[in-house]
Amino acid sequence: MLMPEPDPQILARRKELAERLRQAVPDGVIEDEASRRVYEQDALTAYRQLPMIVVLPSSTEEVAAVLRICSSMGVKVVPRGAGTSLSGGALPLADGVLLGLARLNRILDIDYDNRTVTCQPGVTNLAISRAVDARGFYYAPDPSSQIACTIGGNVAENSGGVHCLKYGLTTNNVLGVQLVTIDGEVLHIGGRHLDAEGYDLLGILTGSEGLLGVVTEVTVRILPKPETARALLIGFASNEAAGDTVAAIIGAGIIPAGMEMMDKPAIHAAEAFVHVGYPLDVEALLIVELDGPGAEVDHLCEAVTRIARERGAVSCRMSNSEAERLSFWAGRKAAFPAVGRISPDYLCMDGTIPRKALPAVLARLRELESEFGLRVANVFHAGDGNLHPLILFDSNAPGELERAEAFGAAILRLCVQVGGVLTGEHGVGIEKRDLMPEQFTETDLAHQQRLKCAFDPAGLLNPGKVFPVLHRCAELGRMHVHRGQLAFPDIPRF
Repeated sequence: MLMPEPDPQILARRKELAERLRQAVPDGVIEDEASRRVYEQDALTAYRQLPMIVVLPSSTEEVAAVLRICSSMGVKVVPRGAGTSLSGGALPLADGVLLGLARLNRILDIDYDNRTVTCQPGVTNLAISRAVDARGFYYAPDPSSQIACTIGGNVAENSGGVHCLKYGLTTNNVLGVQLVTIDGEVLHIGGRHLDAEGYDLLGILTGSEGLLGVVTEVTVRILPKPETARALLIGFASNEAAGDTVAAIIGAGIIPAGMEMMDKPAIHAAEAFVHVGYPLDVEALLIVELDGPGAEVDHLCEAVTRIARERGAVSCRMSNSEAERLSFWAGRKAAFPAVGRISPDYLCMDGTIPRKALPAVLARLRELESEFGLRVANVFHAGDGNLHPLILFDSNAPGELERAEAFGAAILRLCVQVGGVLTGEHGVGIEKRDLMPEQFTETDLAHQQRLKCAFDPAGLLNPGKVFPVLHRCAELGRMHVHRGQLAFPDIPRF
């Protein structure tokens, strides 16, 4: 079958765009197909799209120049960090520029007196903690992908991690950002101080998924390492007993530094992968970390052990050294790649529920496994109710990807039905976009999109993400959201 000849006008505009971008970023424009393939997907690997052009700026000034060019030509822009997004947040567009921020990778300032670090968005999450480790400090949010994910992406998705229960998500640990708007204006929001006056723009920008602007600097708070930290490995004969224990620990007024849960498939996969000594004869495993002064940690470890025993715990092991504590977490943090050893493919879901609903939701997940004919491995932040069911499937088997997606949608609807939300830390992206009406009313979505229009009137920043229906900003006064239908603005295509 012969492909139609490209429109000469389209080719001319694309050539003009590439030339203008090359003037702004002389050594950072990628046009050849083989090199663009590197950027065709993020960690939601079921979807891929070759970007029209990739641009890799090295400074805020170059980012601003790129956005001014794209704005003047009506070209869409998709910002990208390390590409670890699990919701398709960095999925490119065939008629858009992929704006990669990996070259903005310097730590600019470490201020121990104010306990802050200012860095560029391409700095990895773990690099911040390593930079301040010698002085006894660390950066608390610690996603499982922290060795690779970048702080800019963490801000975009409001990432969490295993210690978010006590120390909060990204939004609780970011003090300021430098933002470039779609028309190239550079804004400074917040700073090194705790709170900024006026509207909470920092709260709006954290978790905005690249729809409002491009972050080129981030100031985060760092914390002193706790005096003592110990982890408990607690095994249970059922998921429901483990879920009951999670609720009981929080109900007793104990806030662990982290409280994670893994079910039997996840336990076996992680243990085979990292060999840390997880018990293999249990149905569910809780990892509970307590930190603080030594005497307090001793007391809390005893209290947690008692609560777990009262609810049927069949095993309990306490870390006896820092190395052992870290090994407990090594299995949990390697769980996602470990599950890749037992299934050709998996979808990692992300929904949040009230803690009291955990036993009922886990029971319902088992029923859904039978209904959809697919297995699930559960690894999640139990302390704050942030579920991460891993739906196992084989994309080479006809119909399995579609069943996995339907299974995932059923899980997210279940989260909303029990009083939870569609996402805890992975964002909406394209994965949950069409489920937004399950949680938000038409009025809610209209107001959210009006906010986007205040920052991005032409809808050029990361379009097609988050909103199930996208309208021109001028239409918002009379817009109606039609569930399940997709409509995009008439932005010039290449």
